[in-house]
Amino acid sequence: MPDHRLPPLNAVRAFDAAARLGSYVEASKALHVTQPAIGRHVKLLEEWLGTQLFERTSRGVTLTSAGEKYHHKIASALQLIIEAGRELQPKTSERWLRIMVVPGFAKRWLTPRLEAARRLRPGLKFAIEPNSTFTDVDGKTADLGIVYGLDGEYAHSRATLFCPQVFPICTPGYLASIEPITQLADLLKHNLIHFDGEWWNTWFAANGLDVHLTSDVLYVNNDHALSVAESGQGIALANEVLVREELKAGTLVRVLEDQVKLESYRVLTPSAELSADAQWFIQWLTTELGREFSD
Repeated sequence: MPDHRLPPLNAVRAFDAAARLGSYVEASKALHVTQPAIGRHVKLLEEWLGTQLFERTSRGVTLTSAGEKYHHKIASALQLIIEAGRELQPKTSERWLRIMVVPGFAKRWLTPRLEAARRLRPGLKFAIEPNSTFTDVDGKTADLGIVYGLDGEYAHSRATLFCPQVFPICTPGYLASIEPITQLADLLKHNLIHFDGEWWNTWFAANGLDVHLTSDVLYVNNDHALSVAESGQGIALANEVLVREELKAGTLVRVLEDQVKLESYRVLTPSAELSADAQWFIQWLTTELGREFSD
């Protein structure tokens, strides 16, 4: 007889978030639960299925072959559930703007300003989804996307918002505990925090120093790397959008004055025509970033 039992749905939801974001930490933030709770849900689902879904590493989690197959199917099923509910919900005057955003920008710049944006656009509501790996938006799961990268990486890059300066930062305590850093090469003597295998190499090259660094630990996104630096564990690269407030408060300091512009924040849009609210939001983003970083 076929088994018609459903798996524990909270566990499926936790697994889906961890699979999409590549990290229990980021999944916990997206679902507003603790990291151990994500781990318990995934373990429960693995026991229910009788197979391992993730490989756990120091860098986060990666799907096993079984996990990839399972996620492909349950992601489609979850989207069908979302769409079925949306079709049955009574049509109201509520206006939602669903925005997929790289985590650092979502947490450190956008979220603190959403209430001010909402007051400027009465009736508009926001649904924010931090996501480290997306390269487009389809208009179904998100109306807009905000990414940080090069233009050629994205199929539907609607607008370039801002290209910030990138420079090394750490805590005052960490800087006081190490040998003085007076030039680029001095950085190589210290613990450099990596979120991408080439990010430091690219930054050094743009500043005229050819190096080929590797790391045994890579973090899932720049926000995670900055959090590690904020805990006093080393030096990370940051852009001025992500750490402006921390630099003002003195909780982080610049290690050197060397800086360079590498990539830009960009808005991704679906192929369909944008709503008036989406067009307004893009203009608001452009204006606010230009106002704050015009100097």
